Amino acid sequence: MGFRRHGPFRAGDQVQLTDPKNKRHTITLKEDGVFHTHKGAIPHSDLIGQPEGSVVRSSGGTQYLAFRHLLQDYTLVMPRGAAVIYPKDASMIVGMADIFPGARVVEAGVGSGALTCFLLRAVGPEGHVTSYERREDFADVARKNVEKFYGESMEDNWRLVVGDLVGSIDEIDVDRVILDMLAPWECVDAAAKALTPGGVICCYVATTTQMSKTVEVIRDHGCFTEPHAWETLVRDWHVEGLAVRPDHRMIGHTGFLVTARRMADGVTPPPRRRRPKGTTEEL
Repeated sequence: MGFRRHGPFRAGDQVQLTDPKNKRHTITLKEDGVFHTHKGAIPHSDLIGQPEGSVVRSSGGTQYLAFRHLLQDYTLVMPRGAAVIYPKDASMIVGMADIFPGARVVEAGVGSGALTCFLLRAVGPEGHVTSYERREDFADVARKNVEKFYGESMEDNWRLVVGDLVGSIDEIDVDRVILDMLAPWECVDAAAKALTPGGVICCYVATTTQMSKTVEVIRDHGCFTEPHAWETLVRDWHVEGLAVRPDHRMIGHTGFLVTARRMADGVTPPPRRRRPKGTTEEL
């Protein structure tokens, strides 16, 4: 069935309840269900039929704000077989790798399916995502998470393959290849063969040594433009009257992203221009 995006709450919907301290709870509505906390109980019938953005009160008098999940909320609470790509990185992948409606995308290292959910939304009903995962237990978790969010609506534009990308890939002329694994450099040649000229390879890695190895292999391969590496840091701000300051906590390092574009067949990129040693002058 998947999540409905609008309209009154109904049985089967996943609802996020937020208390005055911004603590969030996720419940799946049932006709005879009851949500229990130490602040009292809330019958699900108090929510069913109400519009999104409603406020319900527990038997203990605490008010809760009720909304359906945003995708970013869902990916943070989904069951995990492997660590998920956080929304800040998934958003950067969708944006910086230019995942567009109708795109044909291959991802390897599906993990728990968080990035898959973002990719499926970005490519839309006219696009297609093929996900490769070596571990069957991770693939099972990912399938359940994606199906819980999208239901049957994604069956025509998503294929999940249990197997290694290098040995299993059969796609050609794909628009984007996304690699989330320990050694993405092992898949660079397979990605080059699958990508259409102008296509984008995007690798997500956790450490500087992984990033360095990935960049060097892409650079030396000869089929890609100069790779671009970066990370994204997110800092919330406290804003209350004149008290405006950065929050004490922030979402710092989660991973590095490396992107490059596929050159046309038989074309090599121009030589890199480097600064000569011992000077700051540009060549």
